[in-house]
Amino acid sequence: MDRDTDYRLLGPVEAWRAGRRLSLGGPKPRALLAALLLEPGKVVSADTLIDVIWGDSPPDTARSLIQSYVSALRRALSAEAIETRPPGYLIHADASLVDRAAFERLTGQGRQAAAAGDHAGAARLLSEALDLWRGPALGGIGETLRAMADQLEEARQAALEERIAADLAQTGHEMELVAELTALVAMHPTRERLRGQLMLALYRLGRQADALAVYTEGRDVLAEELGIDPGPRLQGMYEAILRADEGLLPAAEDTPGAPTGAARAPALLPPAIGDFTGRDAQVREVRAALTGSREAMPVVVVSGPGGVGKSVLGVTAAHRVADVYPDGQLYAELRGATDPVTPGEVLGRLLRALGANPPEGDAERRDLFRSLVAGRRMLLVLDDAGSESQVRPLLPGSATCGVLITARSRLGGLPCTHRTDLDVLETEQGSRLLARVAGESRVHAEPAAARRIVELCGGLPLAIRIAGARLATRRYWTARTLADRLADERRRLDELAVGDLEVRAGLGLSYRSLDSPARTALRRLGLLAAPDVAAWVIAALLDVTEAAADQVVEQLIDAQLLHCTGVDRAGQPRFRPHDLVRVYAAERAEAEDPPAVRAAAIGRALGAGLWLTGRVASATPSGAVELHRGFLDSGGPVGAASDSLRHLVRPVGPEATRRALADPPAWFEAEADAFAAAVERAAAYDLHTLACEAAAALCSSAYAVGNRFEAWWRSHDAALAAARRAEDRSGEALLLIGLGQLRYEQDRFTESQDYFRQAARLCTELGDTRGRAAALAGLGSALRESGGLRAALDALTQAVEGFRALGDDPGLGLSCRFAGTVHLELGETEAAFVLLDESLRAYRSLGSRRGEALTLRSIGLVHRALGAYAEAEDLSDRAMRLLNAIGDPLMAAYAVQARAKCRFRRGRWEEAADELRGVLSVCRAHHDRFGEALTLRTLGECELAAGRLDAAEQLLVEAAERWAALELPLPRARTLRDLATTREAAGDPEGARALRDEAREVFIAYEARERDEPGN
Repeated sequence: MDRDTDYRLLGPVEAWRAGRRLSLGGPKPRALLAALLLEPGKVVSADTLIDVIWGDSPPDTARSLIQSYVSALRRALSAEAIETRPPGYLIHADASLVDRAAFERLTGQGRQAAAAGDHAGAARLLSEALDLWRGPALGGIGETLRAMADQLEEARQAALEERIAADLAQTGHEMELVAELTALVAMHPTRERLRGQLMLALYRLGRQADALAVYTEGRDVLAEELGIDPGPRLQGMYEAILRADEGLLPAAEDTPGAPTGAARAPALLPPAIGDFTGRDAQVREVRAALTGSREAMPVVVVSGPGGVGKSVLGVTAAHRVADVYPDGQLYAELRGATDPVTPGEVLGRLLRALGANPPEGDAERRDLFRSLVAGRRMLLVLDDAGSESQVRPLLPGSATCGVLITARSRLGGLPCTHRTDLDVLETEQGSRLLARVAGESRVHAEPAAARRIVELCGGLPLAIRIAGARLATRRYWTARTLADRLADERRRLDELAVGDLEVRAGLGLSYRSLDSPARTALRRLGLLAAPDVAAWVIAALLDVTEAAADQVVEQLIDAQLLHCTGVDRAGQPRFRPHDLVRVYAAERAEAEDPPAVRAAAIGRALGAGLWLTGRVASATPSGAVELHRGFLDSGGPVGAASDSLRHLVRPVGPEATRRALADPPAWFEAEADAFAAAVERAAAYDLHTLACEAAAALCSSAYAVGNRFEAWWRSHDAALAAARRAEDRSGEALLLIGLGQLRYEQDRFTESQDYFRQAARLCTELGDTRGRAAALAGLGSALRESGGLRAALDALTQAVEGFRALGDDPGLGLSCRFAGTVHLELGETEAAFVLLDESLRAYRSLGSRRGEALTLRSIGLVHRALGAYAEAEDLSDRAMRLLNAIGDPLMAAYAVQARAKCRFRRGRWEEAADELRGVLSVCRAHHDRFGEALTLRTLGECELAAGRLDAAEQLLVEAAERWAALELPLPRARTLRDLATTREAAGDPEGARALRDEAREVFIAYEARERDEPGN
């Protein structure tokens, strides 16, 4: 060991021997020497030295240059000074001859003296420590080791503040301290401790007004530069000066240099946060875990994503249990998310806080620490832990102690007694936090805007705190102003920054800690912008196997950048990033990935969903007319698949395929919103062929429809815009048919007809027989519902002819079924039977149980119209069983309604009414206004048959109002006819006659079968 050389790091990096400064060469050799001296007794790898000296741009000869620098340093120091030891180098230096170690020793002794009440001794020791400084730490080596230099500068500043505190604890130093502190506050205007010390010195000199002016100036600086209010200590000093608190004067009996007895218990906790809000339950949970049984040492881990408030909760909980740990509260920032502090360094700080001089070795430090806290009721708070290996050496060995750890990861390898995972705040809790930071009056004046701010911040406490600080420091802004600025996702992260607080920076720390596949996955999830996804989507985005995607998902979950929202009905776990993580990830995608790479990822994800949709459609045909242009069909312009589409539509892994096939309705329900988001993104990247194909798949499957009208509209609207930009008229026709079907499902029949007519004209121009037939079938169905029976029959007849020519079973089944029901409405039962039989054969040939069930119900309606109620009931019952078996509750409810009407006609009114109440609940759950009106009418008929005229009147009036709102005159006329019978039974023949006359006019105008019935 070199015991003759003094090493100096607290200023320019130098080495001295016998009063002479040694020549160390240029900045790079001195940076290498500094890096070795900062890790005394440890091997520093060559890779680390290369990073220190050259950063991200090392020359190809970096290792050779390192060797040459080491050789030069050996010549300057001694041959034994630096030892080569794989994987790098180790310096042999006497710690007592390194100024940094001397500084830490003296500051530790100074703190110990201050704790013992020897303020004069503390001031002397701390002054000696500060005298070791010759300029900025690690000077003369450029920007290398900047983080460590900043850390040393912070230690210097802390020692200076403690020396001033020691001077203030004595009498007679105030005059010179005012001059020194005035200069220091000017240099460091946001350091609250210095400002508080200046206020105290001024107050003791009788300059109370000046002391208060210093506080006012500091408050303004903090608000302007950081967007925050003064902390509790500075506010406390201000309030104490206002009330002339006697405690601000030094105690008369204090004698400089005289110890007061036993050292005080260490109290290192940071100040409690004054605006702590919204985590009361979690604080109680942590408090209970730290104050419970003493059979084992409580070790509590509070985990959560960056910015969620782990540190704030940890400090708050620690203050609330401080009385349970009267022997002291220790605190250490581990900086796990940025620049992790080594366990040895943390132990050194903790030992100095306990009044001990840290030994050199980490093992000795650990053993001494455990010995000093053994049997004492002490709390150790470890903030921002990075890993289990960083924490384990710091754990006490005594059950009398307690440990509270905060970390982004869950630290699953630690022997914890309790874990608390923090999530974002609920809107109400977030609004309270916003009010605490921005001001109660600002938030209460615009509660809706405040809630919107919280929602746009995703409930993340850091983001809400920043938003509140921005509002507080911009008095001319309203809450709505900030909410509008946050609404733009491209600017949102720019808005969420104030002073040195920035959401983007925190997210960046987590992002950079990931490996390359996980970073890529996060970027592509941000790009996709789906509400949530299953793992197969991530596999497609990355173009990897399901197993590889699962590993990436686990890493993202451990990093708190992705969370599981639950398991969907298909049995798939679903994942999503926090909203602000998604915005950040989308930013990184735009910055790091070329447009072609982004488009390919979106194409793979949507292509995978399209492939799964095709598998489900093949395995369980729904009977819907499928207008896909890709692999699902062929024939005509609509069926011409492009090579690019075939390239993107690739098979998905076996597990995802199995789940989709096991329960298609559940799978479509789970994936509809993600599917729509992917269509929108594909359209934005002008993948118009794929977007059109996928949008069509959303409405072609009966399973995908449900009541996901918003997803249906968004996907079609985006794809239609892309098709028109590309002048893809075939795709445009396909999407117009889908939009017509959407409006049909929403009972908006006039709009539906308009879309279908546009599509039919376009298909005619393109010579697309199949597309034209599909558009005409849709048009006919919409005309049928609105009562245009002859026009409906004309359109449907053309559709039937088109599908017959093509040999298209799904189209034939649909168009024949609709045409048959129009013949029924016209009273042409023979023609109805012929077409419905043809529909049934087509669906059975296709293997579509859904199509078969719907046709059986329609055939049952014809039998019921002919008075064959038993046959009609049986057919409705068969339809219901088939629809229940395939998981289509809404259509099954329609079958139950048809069966109930047969039972009502056979005199089983109460039984029918019970069934109809269940049908009504299903229709309302699906927001099906047509089904609701139909069921209300049938319930009214049951009540009428049972003689309960008031109930019948109420139900039939409600049904008539529903039909009027839907603009459907024919079913409304039938309801008015039933209402007329009710009024007549109630003794109102005039009212009944008026209603019958109104209904008869509609029957005649629409040529409905009732026009020829007696009494009409």
